Amino acid sequence: MKTLDQVELDGKRVLVRADLNVPIRDGQVTSAARIKAALPTIRQCIDAGAAVMVMSHLGRPDEGGFDEEFTLAPVAETLGELLGQPVELKRDWIDGVDVQPGQVVLLENVRFLKGEKANDESLANKMAALCDVLVFDAFATAHRAQASTAGVIRQAKIACAGPLLAREVEALDKALAKPQRPLVAIVGGAKVSTKLQVLEALIDKVDQLIVGGGIANTFLAAAGYKVGASLYEKDLVDTATDLIKRAEQKGAAIPLPTDVLTAERFHQDAHASLRDVGRIHADEMILDIGPESAGKLASIVRQAGTVIWNGPVGVFEFEAFHSGTQAIAHAVAACDGFTLAGGGDTIAAIEKYKVADRIDYISTAGGAFLEYVEGKELPAIAALAD
Repeated sequence: MKTLDQVELDGKRVLVRADLNVPIRDGQVTSAARIKAALPTIRQCIDAGAAVMVMSHLGRPDEGGFDEEFTLAPVAETLGELLGQPVELKRDWIDGVDVQPGQVVLLENVRFLKGEKANDESLANKMAALCDVLVFDAFATAHRAQASTAGVIRQAKIACAGPLLAREVEALDKALAKPQRPLVAIVGGAKVSTKLQVLEALIDKVDQLIVGGGIANTFLAAAGYKVGASLYEKDLVDTATDLIKRAEQKGAAIPLPTDVLTAERFHQDAHASLRDVGRIHADEMILDIGPESAGKLASIVRQAGTVIWNGPVGVFEFEAFHSGTQAIAHAVAACDGFTLAGGGDTIAAIEKYKVADRIDYISTAGGAFLEYVEGKELPAIAALAD
C-alpha cells in the first residue's frame, strides 16, 4: 500500500477518513482515545501545507437525514481543543467544502448520507471529488465495503494508507504471517459461535490456543466434563471436539483449565467457590479460571515468541472473578516476545490492570481485527492495495 509519507501534500486538498466513533454522553465526549490517536495523521497533513477535511461515522443513525443524537459536533469541539486550533463542523458538505491550507474542518457524520452503507458509487464519487488526496486511516472500518471506505478509495485521484492503518496491518502481519515461535493465541468470550472462524483460522497457525470464558466451557464439555449451569453451546460441542483433534494432529495444544471459580448466580456480589473441573456442582456456573490454571496458562504466555490476545478468560468485571484475566494480562505484559492485543473487552482489561505500556501493539478495531485474523480480505485494504 502507498503510505502518507510517500505522497506530496503541500497545497493539496486532503480528505482523511478517520475513526472518530467515540462515546458521547450529554453532548460531551467521554473518551477521546480515538480522537487522540488520529491527531498525528491530521498534524502531519497540516504541517505539510494541506487543506484538511476529516470524515468519520458515529453510531448507527438512519440514513438520509440529520439526527441530533449522532452529530459530530462534540467531536469537532474536542478535536479543536486537542489540535489547538478551530475545527469547524461542516453539516452540508457532500457538494463542496471551503477549506484553506493549514485549516482543518470536520465533515458531519457520513452515515447521515443516503447510500453510505450500500457503497453507492455516485456518493463515493462525490466524496472523492472533494480532494486531491484521500488518506484512509480507519482500520476499524476496513472490513466494511461502504462509500466512505472502499468506495471513496477506489474513486480518489490518489489514495494512501494513514499511519494508524499502516501500523495496524504491520503489527497483524508480524503476528500472523511470520511469527516468532511459539505462537500463543488467547481467545476469550461468551460464545464459540461468535469466534468460531477465528478459532478455526488460528488452529492452523498457533502452537498453543488458550480459550477462556464461555468458549472454554464449551471446550470443557467437549472434553467430557460436566459444566453445571455454566454458559456453553451444546450444539457446538462436536465442533470444539474437532478443533481439539486438529490441534493434536498438527502438534499444537488447546490447554484447558484444571480448576475454576464458580458461583450459584451471575452477580457482582456472588460468592466464589474453587472447584476442580471434575467436581462442578449442577447448580453452579463457571465464572473464572482457578489459581492453578492461571499459573499454568500464564507460564505458557510468558514463554511465547508471539502472543495474540483477544478476550478475557473470566468475568473480570466482577471482583471475585477477575484474577484469571489479571494473571493473563500480567503474563502478556511480561512476555519478551511480540505481543498484540485487540477487542473492546481486552482493552478494558488492559486498562484495568495498567499494562498498556508493556504490550507491543493494542488494536482499537473490533470486527476488522477479528476478520483480519480470520484471513478474510478486508474491502478497504484490498482497495488500497489495488
